[in-house]
Amino acid sequence: MVASPVQPVILKASTIARTHTVLAYIAFTSALGIGCLLHYKKIVKNGVAGYPQEWFPSVSATIGDWYPERNIFQIIIALTSGPRFALVYLQYYLQTRQASESFWPAFLLVVGVVRTLSCGGWVYITSSDDHDVHDFFMILYMVCNIPWTIGGVLSSRGKSVRRRRTLVASVFFLSIVPLVYFFIQHKVHRIPGAYTKYAFFEWSLIFFDVLYDAISEQEFAEADLKVTVGTVLEGRSSEQLDYPKSINESKKPDIHVDSATAVGETNATERSKQSVWSMISGLVPTSLLSFLSDVYLSYVFLTLFTALIPSLFYFSIWELGIAGQELALLAALSPFFLGFSSVRTFAISRMGQVVLQSLSLTSLLAYLLDKPLQRLMIVTPAVALGSLAVAAKWLDNDGGYQAIVFGLGWIVTSLAKHANHTNNPLWPFINSKSGGYNRTGLVLAILALRQLSTRPITLPKSTTKLHGIQQPHWISAALPLGSLIFSIHTLLAESSTLVAWSWSGYENGAPRGPLPHVHSSLTILVQCLGLALALYSIKDSTSDTTSISQPSGGNAEKGKSGAQWNVVSTPNPIYAFISSPGFYTFGVASAYVLYSYKNWPGYVGGLGVAFFLMCMIPIVFRRVVAATKADGDMPSNVGRTLGTAFVVYCLLTLACIFTVAYAFIPGGVYFRERTDMVLIVQMACFLPLFSLPSRSAIRSTEPSLQVSRTTTSYIYALLSIMSAVSGIVTIYRLPSSPPQPFKPGPRIIQAGIWTVHFGFDNEGHDSQRGIRNLVRDMQLDIVGLLETDLHRTSFGHRDLTRVIVEDMGYNVDIGPGPNQHTWGCVLLSKFPIVNSTHHLLPSPHGELAPAIEAVLNVYGTEVTVVVAHNGQEEDPLDRELQSTELARIMRASYPKPVIFLGYVVTRPYARRPNPYEIMVADGRVHDIDQDDFDRWCEYIFYRGLYRTSYARISRGIITDTEMQIGQFVLPRHGTSVSDESVAARYSRAQKEQLAVDHWFPMEYYGGPGHGGVNGHFYHVFNTPLYYLLPPDATV
Repeated sequence: MVASPVQPVILKASTIARTHTVLAYIAFTSALGIGCLLHYKKIVKNGVAGYPQEWFPSVSATIGDWYPERNIFQIIIALTSGPRFALVYLQYYLQTRQASESFWPAFLLVVGVVRTLSCGGWVYITSSDDHDVHDFFMILYMVCNIPWTIGGVLSSRGKSVRRRRTLVASVFFLSIVPLVYFFIQHKVHRIPGAYTKYAFFEWSLIFFDVLYDAISEQEFAEADLKVTVGTVLEGRSSEQLDYPKSINESKKPDIHVDSATAVGETNATERSKQSVWSMISGLVPTSLLSFLSDVYLSYVFLTLFTALIPSLFYFSIWELGIAGQELALLAALSPFFLGFSSVRTFAISRMGQVVLQSLSLTSLLAYLLDKPLQRLMIVTPAVALGSLAVAAKWLDNDGGYQAIVFGLGWIVTSLAKHANHTNNPLWPFINSKSGGYNRTGLVLAILALRQLSTRPITLPKSTTKLHGIQQPHWISAALPLGSLIFSIHTLLAESSTLVAWSWSGYENGAPRGPLPHVHSSLTILVQCLGLALALYSIKDSTSDTTSISQPSGGNAEKGKSGAQWNVVSTPNPIYAFISSPGFYTFGVASAYVLYSYKNWPGYVGGLGVAFFLMCMIPIVFRRVVAATKADGDMPSNVGRTLGTAFVVYCLLTLACIFTVAYAFIPGGVYFRERTDMVLIVQMACFLPLFSLPSRSAIRSTEPSLQVSRTTTSYIYALLSIMSAVSGIVTIYRLPSSPPQPFKPGPRIIQAGIWTVHFGFDNEGHDSQRGIRNLVRDMQLDIVGLLETDLHRTSFGHRDLTRVIVEDMGYNVDIGPGPNQHTWGCVLLSKFPIVNSTHHLLPSPHGELAPAIEAVLNVYGTEVTVVVAHNGQEEDPLDRELQSTELARIMRASYPKPVIFLGYVVTRPYARRPNPYEIMVADGRVHDIDQDDFDRWCEYIFYRGLYRTSYARISRGIITDTEMQIGQFVLPRHGTSVSDESVAARYSRAQKEQLAVDHWFPMEYYGGPGHGGVNGHFYHVFNTPLYYLLPPDATV
């Protein structure tokens, strides 16, 4: 008896997509409905407020906090996973049939799978299970949405499908803007009701995310895509079954999922292996690998380039003057050697590039060396070789590509620092203890270099040689290139530098302008937009469409005999715009606003400068190529052009550094406080690109910048990803809870002052984490840090507060910005900052000394805190005038409580005109301990508080100065100090006579070579000093 054949089952692919949509919406709406029904007030409550201020729940609270809605949601999501994986594969299948040569289908398949798995991560690992893991998968999901939506739109073939996907994707990403805004309002400013508004946009993201995938139903239906599941019986081939026609016959693709016969098993396996191998090899095309390798090598070069000056300046800050190591800066002048044809030929060649960059990359191992001088000796030749290799690449025929890669390298550098507490993870002076990822970076650099050495050699395209046409003067290329490198390095090497330029403090409990750790991602976003516009300006491989006509008044023979031909340019409109004098005016105006204004107006001006500089990159590179090519492709003026450009960079860098030179530095008096002149010169150096008289003649000789269409898509994708990642990093780094004092019960205030020597420890490494560890162990509520203005080339453009703020949750005032020409001072507070004012203390003959005057809300009482750094002993008049001003500031707040944390440079009890008597007597404050005669730099003064302890802790390896800590108790609200007599204030005690809350950590007892923590221990007195409260104190 012959068994009846099993008929195949045919499923419409559109039905699978619809099933996915229905299940996804049911999962979320059921969780929302059940949650509101059973636990409404619980799921709308958050860390800031509850019902009725908050009245709509967030997605996380709805799906992850309570039974049974969480469990029902997870079960339905599990049912959704099958259609979800099928949808991802069906899209891949359809896209490969429509564009078999494209890399998008395989790439989107991988992204889709990762996106689905990450969805499972944040669904099944809730925020209450593990907050960090939940956030990681949520961030990964959001990042995957970028290529998933962009790739889906680009791969859509139907106009209706593409239009709908574009609309939904646009609304999705636009919703992120208010989402982030209200999240910051909730998380940072703690505004009741903000989280409800945030929740609406969070739910809208869910709605649009599912809706985007739902559009696949229409795409599958239009393609008549079907899934056929059946069994091939004995004696019947698959061709005998009645399947729908193949895509080649009907242009309507089907999928045949059949069990293979024994006879065809081998062939099927072969085909399967070939298919899998083709898919794997097609995941990352060679062109994409080459592009990523070039960007990464650009990032590595800029890492070393930006590490040179901080590595050598370590010696300058220890010498407080010219140390001699500054000559290492001359390593950047190696492009002068490209003037020799033999060196140029070697450096441009593939072999030369590999050799030079290989030798340069060895400096990534410098982090293994303990001594700063050894690291400098490795970094210096590496920068020389790297500069030579990079400058040689700028002469290549693909000038447009090299220009964009150069810009991308800077953005990657800024993003890496933004994600790593403003430290470049590959810097030689950053190791694993200070946040380095040196080994990982070295491995990736080796892989990128291997890809460079093995990639197919592309023959240069033939170019039309126009003879007898004016070549731009080499100086017109050298000046803009040098200024471009300097400007990006000075202003954009770290995304929060522009914020520091505009920062001015707090008013009425809120910051007046952008916060460095919250808003600096906007700088990266604007950089990406500027570079995207620059790339668009050279779209379709041309920036100028050039036609050649015969000279007027003659015949063709005359033209052939050597007469000049007229070259007529029709510029790309965008390129014409960014190369116009009007756009240059925009750049100059933005620089003026950045320098002259504070807060948001100043920062917006800084964003304008960032946009301008990114747009300038292809214009500058185009001029460089034009100035170094004569009669077609013959090199000319190469060494002097590129070498002079780096001379301009070095001179501007030195001038910028000398704007804050010590008073006793030779020549410092001519540059000190003249950032305005440096800014004028650096912008004026761009002027040759926009000079009116001969622009058309010069532009006609500049070669077109060429970037292939495939590479253009890679660049846009990378810019989009970096923009999104910068925002995600900012959100991820925000503290999970508002700042809280360590000991609110007994109303204790612990305040410390520390001069941290520009963030370099005694071994030349970044000291942020070492500072954080001591601050954390001492449980400081208020911290004054001095010598902290690191937003300069000499210090690597770092933010010394970032680790402490993001790891420990402090309110921060970073003090006067780098355009105020001070050493810098910082205030960190666990208490809300009500108002703060920055002061530039009088300095007729020396450098400016900074001060922060802040009013803190301490347990409901306003307390004035002053953090200041007086001038050095070389100028007594400076110190006298500065002390007089500080005394005036403290006296003006009398009788309110005051804490002074500062660097004074005086002996205790020193008479006028020395600072001690001026500040104590005129400021109406008390010394923390008038019997401590072993002081010179750091002092703590106070008023209106009960002092209960005083500690001096050795510096360890962090800096050259100790930390001093004062512990105070705030009188009960509405009362004041009951007895300010010397006897009442100096009732000394053993720690056992006070409550345990007043004790300092026991682990820090010790001495040199024994005890203590990380080299820190109580010194001078070998223990903290303790004091009893007056008997009638009301606390």
